Amino acid sequence: MIPFPEPTAPAGNRTEVFLRYLDYFRESTVAKVSALAEPELRRSRLPSGWTPLELLTHLRHVELRWIEWGFQGRDVADPWGDRRDDRWYVTPEETREDLVAALRAQGEHTSAVVTAHDLAEIGAPGPRWNGADPASLERVLFHLVQEYARHLGHLDVVAELAGGPVGE
Repeated sequence: MIPFPEPTAPAGNRTEVFLRYLDYFRESTVAKVSALAEPELRRSRLPSGWTPLELLTHLRHVELRWIEWGFQGRDVADPWGDRRDDRWYVTPEETREDLVAALRAQGEHTSAVVTAHDLAEIGAPGPRWNGADPASLERVLFHLVQEYARHLGHLDVVAELAGGPVGE
């Protein structure tokens, strides 16, 4: 497990700080889901109905939407591929291993893009921005950090209810 990126740990620049937090939250999410028993992966313990596997695919698509479809302005075939009928979704054939691999691969892509660009660089125009001016890479990264932190907190509660690991 990646250690928490303490605010007092030296970093070369803000890019490194963002990537440390994203890596920490991504791998903490993987660790929580990996520690759950197989039946808990597709079971929801919350009124909203999402499952731990659905959370994994959601976070992968969040990075896809904000980095590739948004900042890079790439044509993405199905940027909302984590959703069916207005809720998160995974097919019965998708496994924990598949989804973890996809999330990590997306994280590697995010890291490559982030290290190749300045944080002040403005994203490419495209449909991700819904007609608004594109955001800077730094703003996109702030959004990704809050998305991961919020959902990891949700997963902490679900893991505890499922008898999985508690706390950091």
